[in-house]
Amino acid sequence: MGCSFSGLNALYDAVSGGADVWINENRFRVVRQLGEGGFAFVYLVKEVPADSASSSSGLANKLKNPSLLSDDGTYAMKKVLIQNSEQLALVKEEIRVSSLFSHQNLLPLLDHAVISVKPTQDTSWTHEAYLLFPVHLDGTLFDNANTMRAKKEFYSTTDVLQIFRQLCAGLKHMHGLDPPYAHNDVKPGNVLITHRKGQPPIAILMDFGSARPARKQIRSRSEALQLQEWAAEHCSAPYRAPELWDCPSQADIDERTDIWSLGCTLYAIMYGVSPFEYALGESGGSLQLAVVNAQVKWPAGPKPPYPEALHQFVIWMLQPQATVRPQIDDIIIHVDKLIAKFSS
Repeated sequence: MGCSFSGLNALYDAVSGGADVWINENRFRVVRQLGEGGFAFVYLVKEVPADSASSSSGLANKLKNPSLLSDDGTYAMKKVLIQNSEQLALVKEEIRVSSLFSHQNLLPLLDHAVISVKPTQDTSWTHEAYLLFPVHLDGTLFDNANTMRAKKEFYSTTDVLQIFRQLCAGLKHMHGLDPPYAHNDVKPGNVLITHRKGQPPIAILMDFGSARPARKQIRSRSEALQLQEWAAEHCSAPYRAPELWDCPSQADIDERTDIWSLGCTLYAIMYGVSPFEYALGESGGSLQLAVVNAQVKWPAGPKPPYPEALHQFVIWMLQPQATVRPQIDDIIIHVDKLIAKFSS
């Protein structure tokens, strides 16, 4: 990996703030914990200015793009506790893949380090990874959806389309690489939102831990089952494409798995949930059957908050057969037409 931590002295239990972390040659102070999941923890950190005598230090001297620097020196730091070689390989792959992307609607990895640690009587991990990102304190689309549902609020049609358009731009960058990459876990929880007064929100797609080259040939039942097992672990069920639930023994998988997830996410921007989550609350309901059969249910009510054109847009992306699903360029052409129509 070629990464090093010099002078690491961030105590694991010092989540209330005050601990200092050195990521390579740059020092950060932990302000508070922002979230956690599994063996990963996310902290708000603030860069500690370097000694003025050392002109080569400081994040400003490391980043090629100065626009990524925080105005107030605060960043988000993800700490991952790694227990085995498989987890270590996954983190290294996330770091490698993240470095491939450079787009304003994809969360950039600013710096990273992976260090070896000795397991103790109270710990079981052998490595710790530290990943540094820009911070977005308004939370994710998922966080915002929960708040808005509680208040019975909705995004305006224009904001829905503008948020969605930004996600499309980020995915176009990934799908346009050679080879094309699929995100594989597009969902509201992986979309950061920054609100701006009098302007549409900024949307940024994050978490590339599941991103892989998009195109894969399946030529046997065992290959199909392997893909399904991988998808079950890496692709969130309510947003997972049908071909990843029930993969044929002869199939060509491509980046249109993301288009399905994108359609589900557009529905969720409007209504706060995936179009198939209703199946989880039904007696005898099956999320897999709802997805595979593309059984979309729209919220009941005499006056839908969104025009029928947006509903049809979602349906267009949620084609069970991937071969007839649109590509990202088709989606962008259509969303731009909708933006022009509903913004005038």
